[in-house]
Amino acid sequence: MLFIRHATTPGMRTACFPGDENADAATLAKAAALTGFVEAPAVWVAPGRAVRQTVAAIGLAAREAPALGEADYGRWRGLPYERVAREEPEALARWLTDPDSAPHGGETLTAHAARVASWLDAMRDEPEGVAVCGAGAIRAALGHALGLDPLGATRFDLAPLSTTELTVTRDGWRVAHVNRKVPI
Repeated sequence: MLFIRHATTPGMRTACFPGDENADAATLAKAAALTGFVEAPAVWVAPGRAVRQTVAAIGLAAREAPALGEADYGRWRGLPYERVAREEPEALARWLTDPDSAPHGGETLTAHAARVASWLDAMRDEPEGVAVCGAGAIRAALGHALGLDPLGATRFDLAPLSTTELTVTRDGWRVAHVNRKVPI
C-alpha cells in the first residue's frame, strides 16, 4: 500500500491542528507533476478538501475512505498549536502524553489509530493500492505495521507529497519506505 501525504495547506505552514482547508496552489502544481508516476488498481482518498484537491491534481480517480481521515480534534480543529499551548496548557500536556485522552472533545489518538488499523487490515487483499491522506493516518498505519503505540507513531516526520509504503506479509505489514520525496 502506497501512502501519499496530501499537498500543503495554510494551516500546515502556520502550525495549526488539522482542519478542512484548501491546499495551496504552489504545492498543487507540484502534485500535478506526479501525474503518471502513481498508477494503481485502486486509489483511496481520505475526506477533506486538500486531500481531494491533491488527488485531482495528480489525476487519479479515487474512492473515499472515511477511515483515513485525520483524527477529530474537536474544538482545537484549525487552531494554532501555540494558541492551544497558551490557553490550555494542562489539556495539551495531557493529550501529548495520554493517547486515550481527548480534552478537545474530539477523538482520542487510540481511537484514531484503531480506525486506521482496521481499514489497513481490511486492505490486505488489495495491497497494491494507493491511499492519499494526511500525516495522522499515515503515522497510524506505520504504528500499526510496527506495533507502536499511538504516541510512538507521532515521531515520524512526513513531508507533504511524500510517499510511505507498506507491504503485506503473512502476519501483518512491513515498512518498505517512509517519507520518500518524489522527484518532481
